[in-house]
Amino acid sequence: MGRAMQFGNLTHWTERTNLAAAFRWTARLNMHEAVANHFSLAVSDDGKRFLMNPNQRHFSRIKASDLLLLDADDPETMNRPDAPDPTAWGLHGPMHRLVPHVRCVMHVHSIHATVLACLEDSTLPPIDQNSATFYGRTVVDENFGGLAFEEEGTRCAGMLSDPNAKVLILGNHGVLVIGSDVADTFNRLYHFERAAETYVRALQTGKPLRVLSHETAERTARQIEDYPGQAERHLAELKAILDDEGSDYAS
Repeated sequence: MGRAMQFGNLTHWTERTNLAAAFRWTARLNMHEAVANHFSLAVSDDGKRFLMNPNQRHFSRIKASDLLLLDADDPETMNRPDAPDPTAWGLHGPMHRLVPHVRCVMHVHSIHATVLACLEDSTLPPIDQNSATFYGRTVVDENFGGLAFEEEGTRCAGMLSDPNAKVLILGNHGVLVIGSDVADTFNRLYHFERAAETYVRALQTGKPLRVLSHETAERTARQIEDYPGQAERHLAELKAILDDEGSDYAS
């Protein structure tokens, strides 16, 4: 039986398969946190209806058909048998309810981004091409208030009112990345973790850092933003690898 027939009752199939592929690859890169992290993707024009992973399912097992379709304005969401993880709802619900430009949200406790979030100064200086990508495009949350239940999620959503801010470095917690779709957001998440790793390893040498000038860092960030098709090709290649391996992510 073909996929279109087998899963004909599920909507937004392309979005589902893209998001499922991102879960699988995040697990492969060991950027997840057991069953505790979460991704979401808006599927309505107003951004309030969104897909999200089911409660405490390991990223390496998530399939397109597993994803929950939620409404940020639905007060009964957490009373249903298939309710999402409370912290996932608490963090992603306010993002999709309160920040209209947010389309895709990826939150992880990846090692190097979390190390950065644990430093007294959690800013990421532009010391290479990857870190320059994020120059002037991150926000640091210095007021960690515990698990991301709805009050904490609402506070975090308020820090992303500027559309130019694409990464929220959650002090003492991890990282939250937003984007226009799955490809854009996953590509940003991947490169932020790589940039954080380079910075952490550079700090470990104990030697002075060679920090790019404001002009060069901003120019580099703009050039990467305008670089054609990289995020889309990145995700397409990851899906092709999964398909070649016979993965069931798209089922």
